[in-house]
Amino acid sequence: MSAAVEHQIHSNPVEGEVAEVVAYHGGDMQAAIGTLLDDIRHLRKQLALAEGAMSSGMTRGWRPSYDRE
Repeated sequence: MSAAVEHQIHSNPVEGEVAEVVAYHGGDMQAAIGTLLDDIRHLRKQLALAEGAMSSGMTRGWRPSYDRE
């Protein structure tokens, strides 16, 4: 990891995560965004599976939200 990327990681955690993702993909922003979108799709599927397996008594009526509110 380069010193510039390491500095970004420690100065601002969110910027550090962004720098880490982009660095992992060799600076290719489209590849980085594509990977993140794949992760979102996977997590949404996992959330749907968990929702189907939960009883409403276990969650006291709470339902997961798939979008930010």
